[in-house]
Amino acid sequence: MPHPAILTVIDGVFVYRREINPLPANINLRNRAKSLRKAGVLSEVIFWLHVKNGLFYKIDFDRQRIIGNYIVDFYVKSLGLVVEIDGTSHNSKLEYDLKRDEFMKNLGLIIYRISDLRVRHDLGNVLNELKDFIKNEFGDSCSD
Repeated sequence: MPHPAILTVIDGVFVYRREINPLPANINLRNRAKSLRKAGVLSEVIFWLHVKNGLFYKIDFDRQRIIGNYIVDFYVKSLGLVVEIDGTSHNSKLEYDLKRDEFMKNLGLIIYRISDLRVRHDLGNVLNELKDFIKNEFGDSCSD
């Protein structure tokens, strides 16, 4: 069986697109998502400056994407990957995050969490770890 289309190559590893069914989106959250983009949480802005417009291995990231009744920090449609930057507000929302993660997983999405503090103080390693995660989760180094 042939592989799906190649999205990019990272360190000699072919990263493949995933087929994801169309996602539900509560259109009533559009204004909230827009205001979140404008508000610009520092760690999200820092991360965005390094991944927007395909800067991160030509991978297209969406910012403040509506999925169902939730707004995720970043979404990679071609991989079905949700990237969440968790600040201190998530410490008191464990049950909410678990419910949200379960919803995302039931849609076939993969969630990758990053600490707000690490984005602000250790961005190089954060991006390397994300790169390795994408290679391990969505890639293979053989051409089969």
